[in-house]
Amino acid sequence: MVQYNLKKITVVPNGKDFIDIILSRTQRQTPTVVHKGYAISRLRQFYMRKVKYTQQNFHEKLSTIIDEFPRLDDIHPFYGDLLHVLYNKDHYKLALGQINTARNLIGKIAKDYVKLLKYGDSLYRCKCLKVAALGRMCTVIKRIAPSLAYLEQIRQHMARLPSIDPNTRTVLICGYPNVGKSSFINKITRADVDVQPYAFTTKSLFVGHTDYKYLRYQVIDTPGILDRPFEDRNIIEMCSITALAHLRAAVLFFLDISGSCGYSIAQQAALFHSIKSLFMNKPLIIVCNKTDLQPLEGISEEDMKLVMEMKAESMKTLIGQGGEAASDQGVLLTMSTLTEDGVISVKNAACERLLDQRVELKMKSKKINECLNRFHVAIPKPRDQKERPHCIPQAVLEVKAKQAAEKEKRKTERDLEDENGGAGVYSASLKKNYMLANDEWKEDVMPEIIDGHNVYDFIDPDILQRLEELEQEEGLRQAEEADDDFEMDGKELTPEEQQALAEIRKKKSLLIQQHRVKKSTAESRPIVPRKFDKDRQFSTGRMGRQLSALGLDPALAINRARSRSRGRKRERSAERGANDGGDIMDMDVDTPNKKQRLRSLSRSRSKSRPPGEIVPGEGFKDSSQKVKAAKLAKKSAKKRNKDARRGEADRVIPTLKPKHLFSGKRSIGKTQRR
Repeated sequence: MVQYNLKKITVVPNGKDFIDIILSRTQRQTPTVVHKGYAISRLRQFYMRKVKYTQQNFHEKLSTIIDEFPRLDDIHPFYGDLLHVLYNKDHYKLALGQINTARNLIGKIAKDYVKLLKYGDSLYRCKCLKVAALGRMCTVIKRIAPSLAYLEQIRQHMARLPSIDPNTRTVLICGYPNVGKSSFINKITRADVDVQPYAFTTKSLFVGHTDYKYLRYQVIDTPGILDRPFEDRNIIEMCSITALAHLRAAVLFFLDISGSCGYSIAQQAALFHSIKSLFMNKPLIIVCNKTDLQPLEGISEEDMKLVMEMKAESMKTLIGQGGEAASDQGVLLTMSTLTEDGVISVKNAACERLLDQRVELKMKSKKINECLNRFHVAIPKPRDQKERPHCIPQAVLEVKAKQAAEKEKRKTERDLEDENGGAGVYSASLKKNYMLANDEWKEDVMPEIIDGHNVYDFIDPDILQRLEELEQEEGLRQAEEADDDFEMDGKELTPEEQQALAEIRKKKSLLIQQHRVKKSTAESRPIVPRKFDKDRQFSTGRMGRQLSALGLDPALAINRARSRSRGRKRERSAERGANDGGDIMDMDVDTPNKKQRLRSLSRSRSKSRPPGEIVPGEGFKDSSQKVKAAKLAKKSAKKRNKDARRGEADRVIPTLKPKHLFSGKRSIGKTQRR
């Protein structure tokens, strides 16, 4: 089990929230009603209780923060150094120290003001002392607000750290960046580490778990390390160095022999020799990766010499191995994470070596004697010289042989799928395992029953043949209709009729062309006034000829069109006509009613419709009903328009004074504040 659960640390509130939480709790959990008529001892107790309760709440909260954050000197050295690398041990301790100092200061403030409240001589004096005590406590919290914010950032980052158990069976993967470490851990565990074709994709430690011989192993993927001085390494590289230094694990040093990672074998060998002190007393395996691009036998002699030197160094770091030939096996392995060639053998070798080392260390410890004393291995002594081999009955052997033969002969659904076209083509039969009296019944079609009748009884078996006959008959009928279509070809017409037909066709094609031209230029064609219309297509003469051809008198229409086309010119008023010798009565005769007279006075100017005028089709009974409906619509939109300002971008404070912070307790019998 993991000893340190960094994900369960309580959230650290910021300074303002801290004060609001404590003062709100004080207001809710202590009495809030006090009167001038109370005895002075009761007033003192009332305010002393407030101060003590506030101090206790501050003390509990601050103590929780101090206790839940790990102490770097008391935890495992791996976690201590990792937290120091990530957060700087000095800043971390300073922040926790300021929290501890604030807790002591708040306790001292409460003690001093409680002593003063014991001698308060009035309600006003006691209240002022209480306000001063709570104010000084809040001031202390405000001063440590940066430390609280810093610890909250650390808490959030700690929650994202992987849960690593320093004492369990561990396989550690290290090497240069982009040599295939993350691909390997993705192959042997269910970890989902991001893999990209560039360096430093992995920026922190990642943990996965795998099984070997019914035991759970912890696999740690570390960020890439560069060959440079210790002082120049960044935080990402120091995470790997910390894991190598403090974890008892089997180390897999990955070597990219193809050079596709961007670093040569000489550079990787230099890194190996610079950090080989971290491999002491640990099972070490050198893994040559990416053999699909470059096999180990195909590298140059210089590179092979460097690899052999690394192999010799790794053999020196082994402890307690039997002989040189035995230790040769599993020290230098090759694999390819792309083709998965050798991946499982590398995993098994690392787990086996780690298991052997742990067993051997336990055998050397002092505790093993206590365990061995509890075991007794009984070895039976032979009673005579007669050999008694194992005896298995013949019937049991026959049953086992039959089961083995059936197992070999039986085909799985996957085999059947491969034989019959693969996935998407083969469909497994769900009926073949039905237990019926006759095996031929398994593939029978299930009857569909509707209203107590079998649907199949009402299906005509010759329906497809009849459908084909109907389609042929319909095709013959359509062919006959196509032959009967009349098309005027002009062979049976007289010369006059042929000439008329040619003119009709010419006129028709001309109209079609004109229509297409108008349609194609409708949007961009300018509107040409009548006086610039040279073709005179819409002249009054043309209109007269067309109306005369229809047997109508065109005089009234022509006069009306001429009177309308005089432009925007004011009509003469009645007085002007009277002065000019005209007769007002003649104009009344021409325009019978008042509405027409008004319209004739200013025909060329438009007039806006009053809001109460009814337009046909609106559905109103009269103008008053329309005005009333408009008022109701405007009134209903008022609230929506008022609330329309409230949005994510508006600076709106929904409640200026929250009820739970600015109201006292309910008195007896009142339930409206609940």
